[in-house]
Amino acid sequence: MGTKIIGLTGGIGSGKSTMANYFASLGVPVYIADEEAKKILYLPAVVAEVKEAFGEMVFTNGLPDKAKLAGVVFNNPEKLAVLNGIIHPKVKEHFLEWVKMHNSQNFVIKEAAILFESGSYKDCDKVILVTAPKDLRIKRVMQRDNVTEEQVLNRMANQWDEEKKVVLCDYIIHNIDRETAKNEAYKIFSELNNM
Repeated sequence: MGTKIIGLTGGIGSGKSTMANYFASLGVPVYIADEEAKKILYLPAVVAEVKEAFGEMVFTNGLPDKAKLAGVVFNNPEKLAVLNGIIHPKVKEHFLEWVKMHNSQNFVIKEAAILFESGSYKDCDKVILVTAPKDLRIKRVMQRDNVTEEQVLNRMANQWDEEKKVVLCDYIIHNIDRETAKNEAYKIFSELNNM
């Protein structure tokens, strides 16, 4: 059958990282795509591509500066597409190598904030969406990142609406309180183990 790939996603502040950690605690290998993308950004070949596409202005001490890059791509879909075009194929390649290392597993989880926006949900056998009411998500991010409501709303604007995601999901975890969310996650874990 081969190892199944389960996508795990959720809007900013939904608690998808908390759920990823919970699945990991159950012994499921979890690939954190955003973390890997950050590491990939500093590979020499990628550094060269970023310099060619964006110039020296996004560099600090000879390396791409995430904050400066974010400033450039934040409200510019074309520039964001260029950056994603450099990073995403390499993350995908790295992920497929990682899956091979876990081929004895029933399933692995790929946690990605932009699983839908990047199109990588198409490579998943099933998708889990972690969701929470918008006001609760805003409050969580404001506390976690020490940012204003406006800043959170700006970040949310770069992600798909929940309604759009729900249609494409196989499972939904409602993360309003942690215990309920964990119970829902455990049910999904059991189901996936019997796939």
